[in-house]
Amino acid sequence: MKSQSLGEFEELVLLTVAAQHDTAYGVSIKESLEKELDKKINISAVHVALKRMSDKGYVNARFGGITQDRGGRRKKYYVITAFGKQMLDKQFEIRNSLYQRIPNISF
Repeated sequence: MKSQSLGEFEELVLLTVAAQHDTAYGVSIKESLEKELDKKINISAVHVALKRMSDKGYVNARFGGITQDRGGRRKKYYVITAFGKQMLDKQFEIRNSLYQRIPNISF
């Protein structure tokens, strides 16, 4: 079986989903990332990443209620799964381990 992986953008989206616990949806994730990264994010990229992570079992989705301000459409909310949290923990450990290996260089 192929090992699970988490790309850089997926990691950022998953971190945002976790930070917005149970209130994360496409636009809120996009806006949060744009603010944090100080660059424009394509909403389609967010949705593609969410779909991939849903397929991998990193997030679960649920639909909110129908609202008039959305023209009768429902928001799709995302929440991180236990498996998704494990992947974030693994990514953190890898990045932290690599960071700790950087020698104390004077610039």
